Amino acid sequence: MARAMFEYTKTILSKVSFDAVLFCKEVKKALQRLLPHEIEELKIWIVSLTRQNPELNQCLILLN
Repeated sequence: MARAMFEYTKTILSKVSFDAVLFCKEVKKALQRLLPHEIEELKIWIVSLTRQNPELNQCLILLN
């Protein structure tokens, strides 16, 4: 079940990546919802996404 939540979170973040504010809100929700090892995986995924969408860089501060 938890893995399904991780995949769902990635899907949502992909869909809202057009808006940095909305993306940051969804990242905050994900950090509350996911397990610690999933958060580490999500950090890696978000860093790669921000390379493609530099406007999302402001959300990286939430991951520290």
